Amino acid sequence: MRILITGITGFVGSHMADFLLERMPDIELFGLKRWHLSRMDHIRHLLGKVTMIDCDLTDPIGTREMMDRVRPERIFHCAAESFVSPSWKHPSRYMTMNYHATVNLLDAIHTFGLPTLFHIPGSGEEYGEINEDEIPIRPETVLRPVNPYAVSKIAQDLIGYVYYKSYGVKVIRTRAFNHEGPRRDKVFGIPWYAYQIACVEAGLQEPLLKVGHIDDQRNFTHVRDMVEAYWLATEKCQPGELYLIGSEAPDTIYTFRQALERLIEMSTVRGIRYETDAQYVRPTNVPRLIADTSAFRQITGWEPKIPFQQILDETLNYWRQQVKEGRA
Repeated sequence: MRILITGITGFVGSHMADFLLERMPDIELFGLKRWHLSRMDHIRHLLGKVTMIDCDLTDPIGTREMMDRVRPERIFHCAAESFVSPSWKHPSRYMTMNYHATVNLLDAIHTFGLPTLFHIPGSGEEYGEINEDEIPIRPETVLRPVNPYAVSKIAQDLIGYVYYKSYGVKVIRTRAFNHEGPRRDKVFGIPWYAYQIACVEAGLQEPLLKVGHIDDQRNFTHVRDMVEAYWLATEKCQPGELYLIGSEAPDTIYTFRQALERLIEMSTVRGIRYETDAQYVRPTNVPRLIADTSAFRQITGWEPKIPFQQILDETLNYWRQQVKEGRA
């Protein structure tokens, strides 16, 4: 099987590659990088096992040529601008990467008549401003996006549906809720707290953590559980339909404040404090994202296996190692 992972050098893409090569060592795996612009540290251990191709997905000509060369049977489209905060200042960039790049891939599949199964991993962030009486979120819950990132992901999802309805492209649509673990960039909440704690422990920072808004509630899933869910989505889900993915057990639902305070308790340094810093507070926030994922679980048999505490353990230890080796 020929499989292409876009965004393979990133957080989810690199874990997706690990999963596929561990479970199916005989696949032909392709990944994309942007010449000298892509960070390779997440996949350095995979070089030699993955065919890496230089391609900027925002360029339709380059994307078409890449797709003609690879002709993948499956695509896991993990390439995205995913950090919410800069999307207010760079809304066009987010639409270019998340929407236009997806169009370029879909159009290449349509142009060449490829039988490719194309997975689009959407985000729970698309639901935006959710009222308490709308919890748990379901696929039909009204979308009220409150940031440009969410708008770009809605556009990505809906253009996938258009290509499915118009041309029969086999698009698998999912919306994943918060997933965490090692390799997630420190611009996101939990890794940002873990990174700062690692710096405190290394004597590089005073025992005062800077945070943004921390009272939003999420259901957290480990990234390794999530990439398994993505694979099962391509195995068992119907093209064109929308599926929500994420943990929903009570012991996986926490606020960011609770996650932060747990991480502080795990530190080797006592007396670490935290305070809100205005530069990390977004113009709008999403107070709650808790999903009903029962439909996906019934179809696929998927169940998340890794507990929330292990997410925190692995994230903190990852950033301790990064700081120790000077790679943070």
